[in-house]
Amino acid sequence: MAQPLRLSTASPTFEADFKARLHWSADTDAAIEQRVAEILADVRARGDAAVLEYTHRFDGLKAERMGALELTQTELKAAFDSLPTEQRDALQAAAARVRSYHEAQRKASGESWSYRDADGTLLGQKVTPLDRVGIYVPGGKAAYPSSVLMNAIPAHVAGVGEIIMVVPTPARDKHAANAAQGERNPLVLAAAYVAGVSRAFTIGGAQAVAALAYGTATVPAVDKITGPGNAYVAAAKRRVFGTVGIDMIAGPSEILVLADGSTPPDWVAMDLFSQAEHDELAQSVLLCPDEAYIDRVQAEIQRLLPQMPRRDIIEKSLNGRGVLIHTRSMEEACAISNRIAPEHLEVSSHEPHRWEPLLKHAGAIFLGAYTSESLGDYCAGPNHVLPTSGTARFSSPLGVYDFQKRSSLIEVSEQGAQTLGKIAAVLAYGEGLQAHAMAAEFRLKKDTE
Repeated sequence: MAQPLRLSTASPTFEADFKARLHWSADTDAAIEQRVAEILADVRARGDAAVLEYTHRFDGLKAERMGALELTQTELKAAFDSLPTEQRDALQAAAARVRSYHEAQRKASGESWSYRDADGTLLGQKVTPLDRVGIYVPGGKAAYPSSVLMNAIPAHVAGVGEIIMVVPTPARDKHAANAAQGERNPLVLAAAYVAGVSRAFTIGGAQAVAALAYGTATVPAVDKITGPGNAYVAAAKRRVFGTVGIDMIAGPSEILVLADGSTPPDWVAMDLFSQAEHDELAQSVLLCPDEAYIDRVQAEIQRLLPQMPRRDIIEKSLNGRGVLIHTRSMEEACAISNRIAPEHLEVSSHEPHRWEPLLKHAGAIFLGAYTSESLGDYCAGPNHVLPTSGTARFSSPLGVYDFQKRSSLIEVSEQGAQTLGKIAAVLAYGEGLQAHAMAAEFRLKKDTE
């Protein structure tokens, strides 16, 4: 049975035990790094031919040309039309909420602005969208239509001109000869249709990242790549950064529940399961000042676990990385949460707004007992692509701003040049950059010298 580690902040060994449980290494296996480097170089050199070869080798799909691996808008719409009404309605409702949130985000932070100071100099900022972005959507055994919405919709709202989606669709039997079409999930294709994806290719892995970064005869080069993937995808994104932008390097999923003991314990147990079921390396943490309540949550974990279809994954995750921490107070729990900087932070309290001001570092904060993290994954509206592994200390969720860039605007008036030119010249001479200084001085009026 699942036995998450029990810790108490009152224990003299708490700090050492706490750090040991949180530790996770983002180092990539050297063999993966070497293989990814080879794939990227090959795709850069041979383009479509290399992508076709790797897609056949890794996904079992045999195609003579890349066009056979591109999904048409007609196919995307057909996938949408084929869904049961309930799924179509849910997909459209989720997309509408995600779009509404990101439109509000664009208005709040994504507009150009400028002002003129007293001497008539104009200063400002011009915000423009990226021309073309690539979104990577995991495929194969799992299907993530929500990832399509969360990556494509903010790009669309930002004004990106073209959104290129790549999604692996491995053949059911990768060893079968000449499989022409893999496992295409209609919900994923329908989500691409609803979210306004421009072009979609059934390719994945490091070769898909390489195709997006460098471009091939068929796949256009993009300006930025977003979306999660396996270790090969993460390593490839890390390597192509600089040629293109990337969103982040994602680690295992995380949830931290900050509880005051007022929420039904089975709700909290299931919330811990909701991240544990992703991956054996996912981390589920409970912080609570009520030890008897932690006991009740532990009992619900044992009661509910046998009912879960992904029981084995949940059990390994909780046994290996789960932790239930008894704190001295809710204030101390908030302080520990800030140290962890979790991807998902649930404030499961009857006074969530009392504690929210104390919380500085988290990818997303879910306030109140009724706000399960799973609602944020699918349909609440804010983006579910969040910083992991403590990077919420300095990183933000994916958003409209990730698909925009900012250019500074400077228009110095003749009067302003008289003041700024003298300042710039003094500093430039101090740095030993005479041409910089003289370029400023040439614009000074002679009668002001």
